[in-house]
Amino acid sequence: MLKLLISFVLLGPAAFQANQSTPATAPVRAEKPAAEKIHWYSWQEAVELNKTAPKKIIVDVYTSWCGWCKVMDRETFQDDKVVSFLNKNFYCVKMDAEGKTPIEFNGQKFEYVKQGNSGVHSLAYSLLDGQLAFPTIVYLNEKFERVMISQGYKTAVQIIPELKYTSEEAYKKQKWEDYQKNK
Repeated sequence: MLKLLISFVLLGPAAFQANQSTPATAPVRAEKPAAEKIHWYSWQEAVELNKTAPKKIIVDVYTSWCGWCKVMDRETFQDDKVVSFLNKNFYCVKMDAEGKTPIEFNGQKFEYVKQGNSGVHSLAYSLLDGQLAFPTIVYLNEKFERVMISQGYKTAVQIIPELKYTSEEAYKKQKWEDYQKNK
């Protein structure tokens, strides 16, 4: 009896239920289809794709230690509307601001620059105009010209207007602040 009690404590009740068969009449639950996910590209992939099929580019500049970056990945970038809108209208690039892989772009080589115990990738630094805050989203047009820099965590409700502002090219007619007032 002691062995049975020890087995129950160590293995739990599931061990004793494993041999029970499921009745043939039990309803079978259909698995939910996998949700669509954002297709994240490297900088180089986005550059190459943009040569033959131009699109706007969104760059998610993050760091591995940034808690709000992780929340944004887990929540905002999992929202069905955000995912669908991004995949349809943008090439999405994830850029680690502390990444060490060199990137060549427009005849210039961007590299990791060590600063004390850490450092920064010079392309991330350039995209952010040296204003290192994470997460930060950088919106670029098809010519890789910066449309807008958006610092800080964004919910799905907050990021959708930014995506529309860029994809609809409203930036050609009005400043972001004015666009926000009209929406």
